[in-house]
Amino acid sequence: MTALPMTVRAPGLPERVRIHEVGPRDGLQNEASVVPTEVKAEFVHRLAGAGLDTVEATSFVHPKWVPQLADAEKLFPMLSGLPGVRLPVLVPNDRGLDRALALGAREVAVFASATESFARANLNRTVDASLAMFEPVAIRAVESGLRVRGYVSMCFGDPWEGAVPVGQVVEVCRRLVAMGCDELSLGDTIGVATPGHVGALLGALTEAGVPVSSVAVHFHDTYGQALANTLAALQHGVTTVDASAGGLGGCPYARSATGNLATEDLVWMLDGLGIQTGVDLGRLIDTSVWMADQLGRPSPSRTVRALSHKE
Repeated sequence: MTALPMTVRAPGLPERVRIHEVGPRDGLQNEASVVPTEVKAEFVHRLAGAGLDTVEATSFVHPKWVPQLADAEKLFPMLSGLPGVRLPVLVPNDRGLDRALALGAREVAVFASATESFARANLNRTVDASLAMFEPVAIRAVESGLRVRGYVSMCFGDPWEGAVPVGQVVEVCRRLVAMGCDELSLGDTIGVATPGHVGALLGALTEAGVPVSSVAVHFHDTYGQALANTLAALQHGVTTVDASAGGLGGCPYARSATGNLATEDLVWMLDGLGIQTGVDLGRLIDTSVWMADQLGRPSPSRTVRALSHKE
């Protein structure tokens, strides 16, 4: 029997895509209960074993705000035996950066918002004030030799403000690049983006001097558009896509945000398009089934459900 999916290349797509796996951080931070540190460590090791070379490990946000990731100091040293695997961590401020640097982190991320409403809900600050808080963090991280990623939430729609003007998103992105972010992750936090909107934003960023090579996309599947939006981004030259093993995650500050794009669903599509990822889909599915067992519920990923089904 010929293996599925059948590979059919489409014109205008990249040869390779780097998957930025966010399950251990963005996925597990949204869990109602705290996952044991040892389980988190095994999760990261299993993901790396499946071929994912970028795994966002944890967050150095104050435990009061994200108690699910309060064990960052204990977890991060347990991941030292993963040569060649990038392990970025989220840092909200100077104190978070101090904690990350003390443990030898080489990549960090800051978390900005394209809208005032979400900036206040998530950071208790205005957009301007939050960017002012991140600037010295990003500058010091760059001076320390670290790579810095800038997450931008609510790029396509906001539950309080509705549609978000493209120019408003571009301005936040430009300011993050100016402070030293070498990669931007465009977040569709509540999953309302459609392919035309994705193309319009990427086009506007290019016109504003933000190279598409520095842009990643981060889609949620609220309306079933995550894969369509990803394909649109690839057609516009994006080669880095955020995804979460098993479709874990959402956003604790936006109730309408459902799970992230499942890594398995993304890999199935990319495999079918002949786009290289380095990911072993079978091992990845085994990892998500294992994690679903740890969490006590089935994975929402359609690919996991289809390929792990036993007669």
